[in-house]
Amino acid sequence: LDAGIDLDDTEAVADAVAAMPLEMGTDPKAPSISMGGNPIDSDIRTTRIAEVVSKVATNLAVRPKLQQRQRELMAQIAADQGGVVAEGRDITTVVAPDAEVRILMVASEEARLARRSKEVHGGADESMLAATRAQIVDRDKADSTVSQFMTAADGVVTLDTSELTFQQSFEAVLTLAEL
Repeated sequence: LDAGIDLDDTEAVADAVAAMPLEMGTDPKAPSISMGGNPIDSDIRTTRIAEVVSKVATNLAVRPKLQQRQRELMAQIAADQGGVVAEGRDITTVVAPDAEVRILMVASEEARLARRSKEVHGGADESMLAATRAQIVDRDKADSTVSQFMTAADGVVTLDTSELTFQQSFEAVLTLAEL
């Protein structure tokens, strides 16, 4: 967006993705995402980005490039740290289908809307939920055209966190990882 690239120009977007100076921090106590040294942690959660992210996420020329970058980063972290925890819509099926532990975390639409609304808008009243609804529902609909992220693949355990707090979700993941 900042470069003024037409997101409907799939090849131009793919070329930009291949060249972008994306940096993802690997410290779990201070997660970070930067572009050319400029932090974009909060920027990627804005409405401006949420409204167009599926144009990039569903670009079939972009997906393999980003998946390869994820694999490379995960391999680097695993080599440096002895392991890695990764999250994302295609992690268990496409990016790391051979991972030792694969969990598909799901939650009801209501729970996801409330969580994202609190994250982005600071609350979850009706107006905040309405402002968030299109972002969540529309992105799910668009992304589902290129990825079956809501269906667990063979060997993937589904964990429904709809009624769980963050701490309970964390503990449930640890329990599954220890099995």
